[in-house]
Amino acid sequence: MLDTSKQSLVNVGMERALALDIVQVVETAAIAAGRLLGHGKKDEADQAAVEAMRLAFNNLEIDGRIVIGEGERDEAPMLYIGEQVGKGGMGIDIAVDPLEGTNLVAHGANNAISVMAMSETGGLLHCPDTYMEKLIVGPSAAGKVDITAPVKANLAIIAMSLNREIADLTVVILDRPRHAELIQQVRDAGARIRLIGDGDVTGGLAAAIAGSGVHAVMGTGGAPEGVLTAAAMRCLGGEIQARIRYRDEVEAERGRKMGIDETKVYFTRDLAPGNEILFAATGITDGEILKGVRFFGNGQRTYSIVMGAKSKFVRFIDTVHMEDRPTKAPIRLERY
Repeated sequence: MLDTSKQSLVNVGMERALALDIVQVVETAAIAAGRLLGHGKKDEADQAAVEAMRLAFNNLEIDGRIVIGEGERDEAPMLYIGEQVGKGGMGIDIAVDPLEGTNLVAHGANNAISVMAMSETGGLLHCPDTYMEKLIVGPSAAGKVDITAPVKANLAIIAMSLNREIADLTVVILDRPRHAELIQQVRDAGARIRLIGDGDVTGGLAAAIAGSGVHAVMGTGGAPEGVLTAAAMRCLGGEIQARIRYRDEVEAERGRKMGIDETKVYFTRDLAPGNEILFAATGITDGEILKGVRFFGNGQRTYSIVMGAKSKFVRFIDTVHMEDRPTKAPIRLERY
């Protein structure tokens, strides 16, 4: 008998067939984490998001494999690297971060999201959970910057591509002691800086979407987040350049076994080489790109983005989730 679910994915294309499904997965995780906003319980919020996302995968007609997840199998009970998810169907590689910004949710701070990316098998780099030095820019500067060049030189290129002065630029950098020298170099060049506690995937999105007030992301963050950012850049036309930065020899040995070259500069298509790539994120707390989850008497309201690299679409989705209980509260029209 013909597997009609698998055949439909082939005919329609992965991006179009799964766009709304992938949004529902990140929405579910965001709502679960959002219930613990400001409770000071980062581990509990992360666990809630992981469990909700894992359960949501059961509804997808895919043969999914987690390539970027919560850690190795012996470190994570679910959404671990190599775990199979879905009801069966087309082979899909998946990168997930059910809660990017655990501290942000714990403290009620901005820019926490639930995020994931999908591609055909082999379409997302399988890299170790280590550090990655990153340079992320929007479409106007893509193909022009160079992560090996001096910071001031890259800022000059970004400014020129945007037809503005370096002093007009805002660079997102994770607020970490390791970035003291980088921060000073950016300041000496004259650019402005937005220091963030967590959430460099959100920073990457902001750098590639006009009107966010962010023009670049620089510094060292998580390698898994680098792969997720690369998937977003494939959809938005921005660019990420990256170099692996191992924290110890154990990570280095694991990376070498996975074929990762610590001397190589990885570009967007190295990190996300797939032909079809889906990226989706739902805001948990308010941010530059997405609002956070709103809770009301009989449901929730979520704000998401979903994008396809091959299909060349970007959708902002405002969803009201109604629970099955009586209420007199009306659906409220959002006005911008």
